[in-house]
Amino acid sequence: MRLDHVSYASESDGLDATASRIAERLGVSAVKGGNHPRFGTRNKIIPLLDGKYIEVVEVLEHPAAENQPFGQAVRARSEAGGGWMGWCVQVPDLASFEQRLGRESVPGHRRFPDGRELSWRQIGIKGLIQDPQVPYLLRWDEGTEDLHPSHADTPRASLTAMSLAGSPERVQEWLGVTSEAELATVLDGVNITWAAPKGTPGVLSVTFESPNGTVTI
Repeated sequence: MRLDHVSYASESDGLDATASRIAERLGVSAVKGGNHPRFGTRNKIIPLLDGKYIEVVEVLEHPAAENQPFGQAVRARSEAGGGWMGWCVQVPDLASFEQRLGRESVPGHRRFPDGRELSWRQIGIKGLIQDPQVPYLLRWDEGTEDLHPSHADTPRASLTAMSLAGSPERVQEWLGVTSEAELATVLDGVNITWAAPKGTPGVLSVTFESPNGTVTI
């Protein structure tokens, strides 16, 4: 179980402009991701070191976006002005989370121009909608390791810290870990600072070491 990526919902000027703005601040490039047919969304990717990445995501005018929690979450965050929507933890097995949450994970996929397909299962978006400090959970399907978004381009920046409005106890409970030391292992070298929520909890900022130095977005 480890931190996989952070998700940023597009601002009012759309996916391309939002992704370009973030990439420019970091001194790197954003690359095309693709459409998520099941969720009614599409994304662009900024690969990071240590197998992580930034996902910049936009909702599409598609029925799936109205019916699927992920599309609903993206739309809500973008309509609120865009910004950090959440963070995602990769796990080897979703069964324990499915049992605890009382529902099955859902499949996702996106297809590359050459016909290869990146596929996964995810759960926890409803939890993120209700309490945006908690991460959603993802398991990449076997055989897709070479297609992981961190490999979309040569990474030149690293994710070093996040600021969350919330509490470590709540996140530990959600992930099923019993101590801050275990949570630190999940975070895989990323430092979290906690702030008391003044309104809705969630991701306040993310800090990177980049070609432009230390950048907090």
